[in-house]
Formats: sequence, structure tokens, C-alpha cells
Amino acid sequence: GIETVQSDSGIFLCQKKYVQEVLGRFGMLDCNPVTTPAEKGVKLTKESNGRGVDSTLYKQIVGSLMYLTATRPDIMQAVSMISRYMETPKENHLLAAKRILRYLKGTCDFGVFYKRGEAPDLFGFRDSEYGGDLDDRKSTSGYAFIFGSAAVSWCSKKQPIVTLSTTEAEFVAAAVCTCQALWLRNILEELQCKQKDASLIFCDNSSTIK
Repeated sequence: GIETVQSDSGIFLCQKKYVQEVLGRFGMLDCNPVTTPAEKGVKLTKESNGRGVDSTLYKQIVGSLMYLTATRPDIMQAVSMISRYMETPKENHLLAAKRILRYLKGTCDFGVFYKRGEAPDLFGFRDSEYGGDLDDRKSTSGYAFIFGSAAVSWCSKKQPIVTLSTTEAEFVAAAVCTCQALWLRNILEELQCKQKDASLIFCDNSSTIK
């Protein structure tokens, strides 16, 4: 369902039609839009006190949102978060999923725009949330790679280990990001767009940098 719009200024990728289909499928076409895909400060857990909801419906919503992350890096983290609770979803998990749909209602025109004539340089940004999962205390890694003018690769994923400090969590995220950078550089070389210089990865933690 990816739409491609080519112009003299560049290429725009979006999934506007698919967003409308998803909103219609789950009865959210007339919902009130919100400005963020997730509510600030809200923490979800598996053992929530709320009542259970239809797991089939919940899985359908999460699956539909997963397809949308192909052109919407802005919902990647929120979708990754709600996908952890597909086994036994509760009411607050469903509300978090519907909030993403409400966000999409107001941003259905969003996508990724690749400007023409931009320098073909690859660089990335990475970060982590230390101990963010309240069930197992694992941290979450996230990264986004920019090629030229827009993102070409992005991810938000829970780390496989329990880190013992913010520095360690940030370092694990940096290592995952570096692996992706090497893979992307190999792909670009096959596409005859070899990177001449090292690819910068931006990190906001001084201990990790040192």
C-alpha cells in the first residue's frame, strides 16, 4: 500500500490510502485526532488491572499498524511498545493502540520525502530507554538512519539482555546501530553508491562516547 509521488524536487513515499482503510476498518474514521502517537509518561505492563479485551481485534490493529511503519518512522516506537502485549491484551493496551490510530487520523498525509540532489551520505541517530519495560526491566534500543535528506532505516526494539546501568544500555544500543550501519553500507556498495568516508552515528551519552 505504499504510494509513490515523483516530482522535480524529489520522491515522496506515503500510505495515505491505507491509513484511511485502517481507520475505517476499526471504526475510527470520525475519531478526534491527537498530536502524539503515545501519551507522555504512560507505562504499560502485562499484569494490568484492567479487564481483558478481544485478542483477535487487538492483534489485527497491531498488525495493521506494523505495515504502516514502512513509511512512518514517527509511530515505530509506539507500535513496538503495544506489540509486546498481544498474548493477553487489556483495556489500557487497547486504548494505547487506539491512540496511535487517533494520531494517524490527524497525520494521514505524513510520509518520507527524499529531496533531489542531496549528498548521498549515510548517518544515523541512536538512543535507549534504560529499564523501560516494567515487567522484565529490559531497556529499549532505537535508531534511525538518514541517507541524503530522509530516513531509510529505523527500528525500536527491546534489548535481549538486562543492562546494569544507563551507560551499558546506551552502549548496547550503539552496538546494534553500528551493525545496521555496516549492513546498510554493504547494501549501498552493491547499489554502486559506496560510502567513501566513515558513517557518523550520533550519541547523546558522554560515558558511552568515551
